[in-house]
Amino acid sequence: MRGYAFHLTIAAALLPAAGALPLEGPAAGGPTKAATIDLSGYTLVFDDEFDWLDVSSRGPGTRWIAHTPWNGDFGDAAFADPGPDFPFTTRDGILRIEARNREGSGWQSGLLASVDPRNDGFTQSYGYFETRAKFPSGPGLWPAFWLIGRTDAYTAEIDVVEHHGEFPERFTSAVHVWARAGKGRSVSVHQKVAVEPGSLSADFHTYGVSVEEDFIRIYFDRREVWATPTPAEHRMPKYILIDLALGSGFSITETPNPSYMFVDYVKVWERQR
Repeated sequence: MRGYAFHLTIAAALLPAAGALPLEGPAAGGPTKAATIDLSGYTLVFDDEFDWLDVSSRGPGTRWIAHTPWNGDFGDAAFADPGPDFPFTTRDGILRIEARNREGSGWQSGLLASVDPRNDGFTQSYGYFETRAKFPSGPGLWPAFWLIGRTDAYTAEIDVVEHHGEFPERFTSAVHVWARAGKGRSVSVHQKVAVEPGSLSADFHTYGVSVEEDFIRIYFDRREVWATPTPAEHRMPKYILIDLALGSGFSITETPNPSYMFVDYVKVWERQR
């Protein structure tokens, strides 16, 4: 789970799990029967295929920044400012995010966020958000694709995918509301999604979320694997984050050095009304 400035493991309340849909896929036995998303009624509104990377440390004026907009790094690797060949490189339309234990500097890695500290950049309330990525394998690795919406009272968070290297047979998706400064409520609901062991590191897969006023639906390779009612706090603009973090309570003493996350694209569609 991810929190506003820190990754938390406990929320004050738990959303009802009644909206969760059972996974039917390779690990559940037999071919999947889940619904496949149809994007014919959508318009593409954000498209980065990483033929090149438009990033700065904290903006302004670039498509991505290399830190969280609230300047709250997390995990056991510091998110590095972008340099000529670290932590980001692009080649043949593929973004590579590198995590490396650099001599004298410790572990460093990369994060991209679609708004800067002044909240300038890409946000969207509803629609379908997707990335196509290949994750690294090994203990301590923690790649993720997620969305954040913020007010003074709370942070709304959707973890489309978090993959812990300790569990090559699954990934986790989650929907959170993090109360800030004691205001409002905190709620959290999450789902572990079974996959063929090692498959997330063996090849590219798509991870998507459809956010609408009534339901939030998680997709793996364009097939729905989980859904939960949309909390009222999530009916607001949200920005995109994608990163290769380390730790989250797991040891990084045996984490492969270096490790790479590969991203083919990040895209967002808006439903035609």
